[in-house]
Amino acid sequence: MTDVLSGIRVVELAAWTFVPAAGAVLADWGADVIKVEHPETGDPQRGLINSGIVAGAGGVNHFVEQPNRGKRSIGLDTSSPEGREVLMKLIESADVFLTNLLPDSRRRMGIDVDQVRARNPKIIYARGHGYGTKGEAANQGGFDLAAYWARGGIGDGYAATDGSYPPLQLPAFGDVYGGLTIAAGIAGALVKRERTGEPSVVDVSLLSAAIWQLGPNIVGAGVTGRDVPKFSLEEMPNPAVNLYKTRDGRFIAFVLLQADRFWSDFCARLGRPDLTSDDRFATAPKRFENRRECIAELRAIFATEDLAHWEKSFAGFEGVWDVMRTAHEIHADPQVIANGYLPRTTDANGNEFALAGSPVQFDETPLELTCAPGHGEHTDEVLAELGYDEDQIIDLKIKSVLL
Repeated sequence: MTDVLSGIRVVELAAWTFVPAAGAVLADWGADVIKVEHPETGDPQRGLINSGIVAGAGGVNHFVEQPNRGKRSIGLDTSSPEGREVLMKLIESADVFLTNLLPDSRRRMGIDVDQVRARNPKIIYARGHGYGTKGEAANQGGFDLAAYWARGGIGDGYAATDGSYPPLQLPAFGDVYGGLTIAAGIAGALVKRERTGEPSVVDVSLLSAAIWQLGPNIVGAGVTGRDVPKFSLEEMPNPAVNLYKTRDGRFIAFVLLQADRFWSDFCARLGRPDLTSDDRFATAPKRFENRRECIAELRAIFATEDLAHWEKSFAGFEGVWDVMRTAHEIHADPQVIANGYLPRTTDANGNEFALAGSPVQFDETPLELTCAPGHGEHTDEVLAELGYDEDQIIDLKIKSVLL
């Protein structure tokens, strides 16, 4: 946690990962983020273990921890009149209201923009959508596999050229990126309000996030009138921008955009200086013309040695390259450790684990994170801050308004 948003209060009425990820970033930056959950069910993510990965030791649910770290949780039934009034009192104390409820649900609950602004005229109202605020899909829910990966073109961008099935999106792949954009939008709205006194409505959709991320392809398609061509790894236009597999099954990525500048040293480190004088590969135009042969030759070379050999051979190489790492290996990456990109925290059961820090660092200081709250862990604390006394809190709990 850092202090750049210290003193800012965010009320988050959202579930799953996309919008809660925005709340996590704001909490990382020092905001007091209060997560409102149903007193019985809580965020449905609490009951979800996905992708064949089970909870770790002590029941650590990383699907909850990653997008909810650093927050406070209250269990509140917002469908009841008493619960809505508690929510409105909480909103009156806040700078930001953050939600992913669909438009009909917001109107039915009485928490749409005008209704919230009637209680807090200066609040920044932030919404995460599947497909945006207008059009026929505006009222349609959308997880990132549908709105971001499928409709937004990301999946097609990664599809193979042979018509086979495209790869399936990794869990929350679009959600965490989209959440970061919501947090950035809220930060901008806070600056505007400080300077002008005017609050904003902040909207981010998973579809818009995908279009931004796939911008070069989408803009290129609009300019040329057709989809940007796809190339298989066997026919990349520049053989020095490619992946190569080592004898022990690892992959190395080379990004030699100015290939002629690095070609001689590249070939020398491969132990094949003769390639520089081979008429088929001597220049970038020649390598493009003979790219299949060049790539096949380079593949054969890399396949003769293990990764350790190539890491030693390319140590100090001025061209850009790196090893394709696994998620588990990243935990031991010295660059990750040096920069504090995976800060560690401990939950209420004493389990210590790493969380992915949001990518912005202020003043070169790594984040210090706390774990996600338990379901309704801070209900009494937050309501006391709003002025409710013990008897009132007990009464609301008896009525099942609070957890």
